[in-house]
Amino acid sequence: MIRFFQPEYFFSTRVKMPATYNIFVQTEFAAAHCLRNYPGDCAQVHGHNWIVEVQLKCRELDEIGLGVDFRTVKKAVQEILADLDHTDLNEFPPFRITNPSSENIARYLYQALAGRLNSDRVAVYGVKVSESHGQGVLYTEE
Repeated sequence: MIRFFQPEYFFSTRVKMPATYNIFVQTEFAAAHCLRNYPGDCAQVHGHNWIVEVQLKCRELDEIGLGVDFRTVKKAVQEILADLDHTDLNEFPPFRITNPSSENIARYLYQALAGRLNSDRVAVYGVKVSESHGQGVLYTEE
């Protein structure tokens, strides 16, 4: 009789796939924005407590068993968000012409973080930006 809760049964029947560690860090920042040419209330300046989730992938761990130190990721995120926190995003140079939508903020953060964090072992997979809980955008470059 096969017992499905036996680990040797479960793991022996699985298809072998390359292992991937999906690492994430979440944080928030507060900023105002407006969406130029938007047909509604969002065309007016308003603020959000933006929710940011940075996702990284790695296939191997370092000598102490880490994919990447969370502190390294948090520091990079905080340094980039320092320029956005408690500002009017429409006045920030990347968004003076381009609307500071969740989509464009996610792309900006992805590109800025990939330049700082990508290495031969770990890479930014995606950046998720939400104006509030329950809705947002995940930007990737796959």
